Amino acid sequence: MSKQSSYVSKQSDETGFINWTDEENQIWSELMARQMSCIEGKACDEFFAGLDKLQLPTDRVPQLNDVSKVLLETTGWQCAEVPALINFEKFFQLLADKKFPVATFIRRREHFDYLQEPDVFHEIFGHCAMLTNPDFSEFTHKYGLLGLQATKEERVFLARLYWFTVEFGLMRQHGELRIYGGGILSSPGETDYALTATQPERFDMNILDVFRTPYRIDIMQPKYFVIDAIHDLFDFSKLDLMEMVREAMKLGMYAPTFPPKSAA
Repeated sequence: MSKQSSYVSKQSDETGFINWTDEENQIWSELMARQMSCIEGKACDEFFAGLDKLQLPTDRVPQLNDVSKVLLETTGWQCAEVPALINFEKFFQLLADKKFPVATFIRRREHFDYLQEPDVFHEIFGHCAMLTNPDFSEFTHKYGLLGLQATKEERVFLARLYWFTVEFGLMRQHGELRIYGGGILSSPGETDYALTATQPERFDMNILDVFRTPYRIDIMQPKYFVIDAIHDLFDFSKLDLMEMVREAMKLGMYAPTFPPKSAA
């Protein structure tokens, strides 16, 4: 989270208003139209229910105050305007305070299909709709609280739980696989790949295995973990997750199923 970013977040004025350009609003509009078409019949019911609550504009980038108003009324969360990249300490503190970090920049056209850094479309469209769900929001809050108390080494293992749930989680619903992870929901390529491709492995959720499974942020995921219902996340939040982290640290990591990242 502390690497160099090629983007600079926009600053809001004293009222919290961010002045997005016509081009940035157009990019939001195109991203919305494309992804809404892509996720039809693929995202979980809870995501669509959250979108209905948020009523995101289709012609412009939403203002964080408008999104926060809905989150506060539903689950007590709100958006927090942040720079393009923040460190783990700040990240965990925000989640512990029920503030979801939103980097206030939107991807350029050369990054339309893929962007490693989380932009405002990823954060608002991909995550904030799910944050209107009480089970999802409680799990995310507990994750922030745990991260604040974890050691640097423990955080490395703990990060995998966030990755394979909040970012790239799948669930069973209506007799088929559906998406609830924001990293998939905001990516057309990963949306189709996660549900239909033959290459990735899909496992029943096992938290200890999640803590031991490596991942890369710059490739389509070779592994996904599947929950049975969104309430599973609430149940996970009540487990002794840090004891499971310590057990995973003793057992060690699984071998990666992907090649190492080549040096640039």
